Amino acid sequence: MKNRLFSILQNKFLYIFAFSIILFSACSKRSDVPATPTSGLMAFNLIPDSTTGPVVFALSNKSITNTPLSFTNYTGSYLSIYSGTRQLGLYKANNSDSALATTSFLAEAQKYYSAFALGANGTYKNLVVDDNLDSIPSSTGNAFVRYINAIPDSSQPVVTITANGTDVVKKNVPFGTVSDFTGIAPGDVTVNVSNDSTINTNRTITLEKDKVYTMLIMGMPKVTDTARAVQIKYVINGTVTP
Repeated sequence: MKNRLFSILQNKFLYIFAFSIILFSACSKRSDVPATPTSGLMAFNLIPDSTTGPVVFALSNKSITNTPLSFTNYTGSYLSIYSGTRQLGLYKANNSDSALATTSFLAEAQKYYSAFALGANGTYKNLVVDDNLDSIPSSTGNAFVRYINAIPDSSQPVVTITANGTDVVKKNVPFGTVSDFTGIAPGDVTVNVSNDSTINTNRTITLEKDKVYTMLIMGMPKVTDTARAVQIKYVINGTVTP
């Protein structure tokens, strides 16, 4: 599978490192310096509690973004990171001394990962997943959808994705679950999350052919602050091309 966004990122990686190699070669008089392996990382702040505030994701103690990420915000695209075993730290924007959570993950070269900041009320975690974009088939005519349940609640609400009157997805989903991508025909789909009690919200989204989507199911049950209430948003990870 080739993805236009991913290919652009890869080209940027190659350009940056090719430029570095030219500079290095000018000093060392060598032309056999290999390109540094790189991976892609997209990070999301899905922590809805009001006490945490904006967060910072850090690799090797350096923030991966220019500014902290507020609740519902994300990096906007896959960022270039060095491949290998990496430790991702999560910090409050105003406290770089004590991490809210840390996790170690293996970033394979030319693969793409998502990091989700999850939790509430003093209990937080980094969840890093391999997006497995290479496994998404091309030329099917479908869109591809996955979801994450980031609602910090002990219930296991039912997530339902309905297309043309048919439930394409319907299952109980524990907190912190990230699904695989599912192929769905382009057009309107309705995403609903409900536990028949404190959680019940839905959203209709128009899917485009060959687009790859992540549905972000997040927020706090039973809050008066609508900005932090249970809600469904989505991002487009990229576009599948042959």
